[in-house]
Amino acid sequence: MSPENKRKKRKKATESRDPRGLNALKHGLHSLKATMKVLGNRAIDGRTKVGRALAQWRIAIINDLGGAQSVSTAQEQIVELAVKTKLLLDSVDAYLLQNGSLVNKRKRCLYPIVRERQVLADALARYLGQLGLERRCKPVPTLGEYLAERGQDMAGAK
Repeated sequence: MSPENKRKKRKKATESRDPRGLNALKHGLHSLKATMKVLGNRAIDGRTKVGRALAQWRIAIINDLGGAQSVSTAQEQIVELAVKTKLLLDSVDAYLLQNGSLVNKRKRCLYPIVRERQVLADALARYLGQLGLERRCKPVPTLGEYLAERGQDMAGAK
């Protein structure tokens, strides 16, 4: 085989088979999962829009459960898992919306990231189902407790 033919063959083997060049686009799900596993909540920076939105969502869930005083430690852990899963799910959704198509036309099947997205969505639904889908009221003090607390406030103000 001539050197020129070898070069052509090598060049052909290294060319991308993706005509739109989407191989360069990475969804980053695996690196995001690894970061969340190592850093936990520290990976979610509260100064960013995403961090603030996730913090608001977390507070809303805790308020729906009856407030911070009525949430158990186990429920708090489930809320944390739900927040992390929501971050991953939103990231995958953003990637899929940028990608354009969910189907690999050459192989006539869904891209694997679509299946991963469904797994994340199912996990989030399970977490929220464990917490309960109904809103709970904050515990209201009895009239005697309210008056006793009010009396202490009035005595402290004098």
